[in-house]
Amino acid sequence: MQENGLFNRELIQAHRRRALAKFASGTDFLLARAADDLEDRLATVERRFPVAVDLGGHTGLAAEAIARSGKADEIIRIEQDAAFLQGPLPAIVADDEALPLGAASVDLIVSLLSLQLTNDTPGALFQIRQALKPDGLFLGAMAGGGTLGELRESLLAAEVELTGGASPRIAPFADVRDAGSLLQRAGFTLPVTDVESLTVRYDNMFALIADLRAMGMQNSLLGRSRRPVSRRFFLRAAEIYAERFSDPDGRIRATFSIIWMSGWAPHASQQKPLKPGSAKASLAAALEEAEKSKK
Repeated sequence: MQENGLFNRELIQAHRRRALAKFASGTDFLLARAADDLEDRLATVERRFPVAVDLGGHTGLAAEAIARSGKADEIIRIEQDAAFLQGPLPAIVADDEALPLGAASVDLIVSLLSLQLTNDTPGALFQIRQALKPDGLFLGAMAGGGTLGELRESLLAAEVELTGGASPRIAPFADVRDAGSLLQRAGFTLPVTDVESLTVRYDNMFALIADLRAMGMQNSLLGRSRRPVSRRFFLRAAEIYAERFSDPDGRIRATFSIIWMSGWAPHASQQKPLKPGSAKASLAAALEEAEKSKK
């Protein structure tokens, strides 16, 4: 099947299935961190949601976080592959770029670390917003700009040095401003974005790559090179990584940037921004009054 966009979506699922089959405790640390953050964020929302959806969470950690928060009466999991849908919760096998949910049918949708691998992220967000009931909430986290920047730079430098060219090996990631624009474009109200950066240290670049494989995060770009990569290339990339991004103890640093997004489906009860020029008092008048009060 020919795909358009950046990613081979079937290859992404193959990588994730392989990672699931070889799962070892602790290799899901990034998703676990996002799930903990999700629980904290839900705790600040002063309402309950009759129906919540864990969209493309792969391991069920997001659904568990929703359950621990006590904010949802029913939780439904949606995954592209049935292999990820073990457990007692209601489940649907569907692509997160083609949601099977009816318009205004659910109250809360969460998405952890999957939207950055969609070929049509604006379309996916629009479908999420359409599926939410009025005043329904979307909470999402995706990898942001800066993620694996050290690895990207090291692989690029090694390839240019050894071959004189370069092929894409690390996916491009959006920055926090892009995420905010995407929420607005999808029609969410009260959109909020913020970014959290996590630095993880490894003995060497090969230990980092092993972790990425264990998370199913191998290169799934449609534009990736199909040519075999030499051992010399990886050894040189590891040398460059150690030269540029190591601490005094010799261990290397790897950055993971997580962009958090939240937005609400429109509802008449929501606070609306004032129209330009509708303020009852001008800033200049307020400043003048403040100056008078000082005298």
